[in-house]
Amino acid sequence: MTTSARTRLAVLLGGDSSEHTVSVRSARAVLGAVDRDRYEVLPFGITRAGALMRPAETEAALLAIDDGAPEEIVGAEGRGLLARPQALEALSTTDVVFPLVHGRGGEDGAIQGLLELAGLPYVGTGVAGSALGMDKELSKSLLARTGIPVAPYQLVTYEAWQEDAEGLTRAISELRYPLFAKPANGGSSVGISRVATREDLAAAVAEALRFDRKVLVEQGVDGREIECAVLGNSDPQASPLGEIRYTREFYDYEAKYEDTTTQLIAPVELPAEQTARIQAMAVAAFQALDCAGMARIDFFLEAGGDVWLNEINTIPGFTDVSMFPRLWQVAGVSFPKLIDRLIELAFERHEERDRVA
Repeated sequence: MTTSARTRLAVLLGGDSSEHTVSVRSARAVLGAVDRDRYEVLPFGITRAGALMRPAETEAALLAIDDGAPEEIVGAEGRGLLARPQALEALSTTDVVFPLVHGRGGEDGAIQGLLELAGLPYVGTGVAGSALGMDKELSKSLLARTGIPVAPYQLVTYEAWQEDAEGLTRAISELRYPLFAKPANGGSSVGISRVATREDLAAAVAEALRFDRKVLVEQGVDGREIECAVLGNSDPQASPLGEIRYTREFYDYEAKYEDTTTQLIAPVELPAEQTARIQAMAVAAFQALDCAGMARIDFFLEAGGDVWLNEINTIPGFTDVSMFPRLWQVAGVSFPKLIDRLIELAFERHEERDRVA
């Protein structure tokens, strides 16, 4: 860390994934909540082409958004992080990094690998846990082997679908409809379709394949959507539980970010035993994937009491409608204090890496 009075905090936002806009919203919320007396905050935007922008350029892009421009990081030419080495040099002078790049290239271990090679502390899960958490097929396979229940699914790859769509359709039809086709690597419900009948399957798989070469076709679960936030490193703590209630057919992108009828209930009142069981499952999933710092774990709770893990998010949303900060506020941790704690955990995990290097 530098010897200045304030910690130099880099906030990464944007990116080349389908969640670019959500990342910008999350970062703007963090930038508005962070304690400026403790941190010198330096935003680093990443364009949709993957070019890294320096703080002054990023601030100009954010001011343009404030003035009504689309929620997008623009203003830098080039493709990929290596296109603008001066921005990488500026990033190297910071003390700690808060990656808020959702989806591909940010939540999948790619940025985490860059930051580890650069020797920079960063908020959140490391390379392996990020990659596992991002890939729904890999994470569900691993979690199922640890005894955490996940909904039955069939994996579809682009190559296999091209070679034998009919055979895969027969295998998928052994699952109970309705089904959900979703990209294995993705978030914010982008590319997800509800499949009511066999006739709807091909179009749903084709839509999901637009966003990833691997697709999960999952058996639908008729249950309440319950979410739990986890915070910590070696001794993670689970938050109170929240519930998502929506009026759309399922919790899609519009229900998450645009539909004003969607309700985020925090905390949700459940029997104590049921609450404790879901919290224990959330911590177990966090540890099974070797997560660090933070994660939001989503569950389905059926009327009969069965609980199914839906997915784990290693860079959860931080927007004004995001459940992760809201659940910790319910637990008595304000947004600025939550950011402080995440940065403390980043330094703690960095020291652990140095110890075994």
